Amino acid sequence: MPTTKEKIELLRKLKSESLLGGGQKRIDAQHAKGKLTARERIDLLCDPGSFQEIDQLVTHRSTAFGLDKMKILGDGVVTGHGKVNGRPIIVFSQDFTTFGGSLSEAHGEKICKVMDMAAKVGCPVVGLNDSGGARVQEGVVSLGAYADIFLRNTLYSGVMPQISAVMGPCAGGAVYSPAITDFTLMVKQSSYMFVTGPKVVKTVTHEEVTSEELGGAMTHATKSGVAHFACDNEVQCIEKVKKLLSFMPQNNMEDTPLVECTDDIHRADPELDTLVPDDPNKPYDIKDVIVRVVDDGDFLEVHENFAPNIVVGFARLNGQSIGIIANQPAFLAGCLDINSSKKGARFIRTCDAFNIPIVTFEDVPGFLPGTDQEWGGIITNGAKLLYAYCEATVTKITVITRKAYGGAYDVMNSKHVRGDLNFAWPTAEIAVMGAKGAVEIIFNKEIAKADDPEKMTDKKIGEFEEMFANPYIAASRGYVDAVIEPSQTRFDLITGLEMLRNKVDTNPKKKHGNIPL
Repeated sequence: MPTTKEKIELLRKLKSESLLGGGQKRIDAQHAKGKLTARERIDLLCDPGSFQEIDQLVTHRSTAFGLDKMKILGDGVVTGHGKVNGRPIIVFSQDFTTFGGSLSEAHGEKICKVMDMAAKVGCPVVGLNDSGGARVQEGVVSLGAYADIFLRNTLYSGVMPQISAVMGPCAGGAVYSPAITDFTLMVKQSSYMFVTGPKVVKTVTHEEVTSEELGGAMTHATKSGVAHFACDNEVQCIEKVKKLLSFMPQNNMEDTPLVECTDDIHRADPELDTLVPDDPNKPYDIKDVIVRVVDDGDFLEVHENFAPNIVVGFARLNGQSIGIIANQPAFLAGCLDINSSKKGARFIRTCDAFNIPIVTFEDVPGFLPGTDQEWGGIITNGAKLLYAYCEATVTKITVITRKAYGGAYDVMNSKHVRGDLNFAWPTAEIAVMGAKGAVEIIFNKEIAKADDPEKMTDKKIGEFEEMFANPYIAASRGYVDAVIEPSQTRFDLITGLEMLRNKVDTNPKKKHGNIPL
């Protein structure tokens, strides 16, 4: 009969064995690729000494293909709870040194257990993904384990924040878990995501493509929009995760975190008064507006490389987390297109799910014309953005900096879709369309009969601009709550958010809406 001391020694031995995962040789191989181990990643993410592991001694139950002789404690994933900046999180980190991080029944059960725990206690889930996919030797059992995770990703969507950091391979069915979560981060040159790999692509379509080209971080950050962030290395990736968490509440029943604000709420910025060019066709960078208005110029842009004609991200005003959506006149003149509509809609729904107030900076001439857009479904995709704004019950404030034309005026959180406060700068132009197009429609016969059609066109454009290239008709009808000086935008937004802090709005009772997809 072993003594208590011997039993404790055995426990320590088992724990030490589990810390090595697949063994030192495989750890060295992981490091040789420039990658951290599962535990090193957790150590970077969590506050020092705060991580507590769960299911450290779990092993698989398979016997086929000699697996009964290949059991490694932990079975390829480290799970547990810790703290990030003093706030609790649940984390799972796949261990590529153990069976290539492949997902088995036991591996999946570990992840499902901690996800269920996160739902019970109401805290974020961070998944650090580095896996070769389903464990082939387990067949349908491993596929079932994936589906168990997908179900939880879906049921807990909008309940607590879910963040996926892809730090290695993520292929086949494995990609759908990160795709359902709120944010996906990837690491350049060391992580990739695809449903079918380069070999299958070559067999089916005869295309020659590398893993990086097919599903690397920059591919998904620029072309597909699957990745919200493409990070230079794993350390930067984990820092981004921590920063993201700092803006998010713990769950959908909490308000956003408040931090002490050291930036004067009365701070005016005279540069904003001249930032919008006098020439309405001249571009400017909307990010210059954002950083001048928010606390300490600190703006965490999301989806920076995807659909740059709209800018989305997180910032703070008087210490309160806010989500920002802004048309970008420096790219495609700020027109809305398929990708920007999807990008904006997804971000709005994320903010609404987690009680994060939305501030919209509007400068939009309309929807991008063209057969590619029409045939690609700009109607349905534009409707996604409209639907998201209409559905959102969280605080919504809009600032029209310049153009607000046509249906895009309606879509970008107008008063008519439950905008709570709608401000306009004196440079705002609110109309059905630009002056030239409007004149050509309204006065086409008059211009055609004129002795000098060009002179007549210019005259009518001048008259139209005098009448409509301003915010005052909208203000006279109450569609704009106030015309404000650009330099005072920060204070006006802060006082507006303060007034709306206890806002309550509801949607009609239903199972769920049918968003155009």
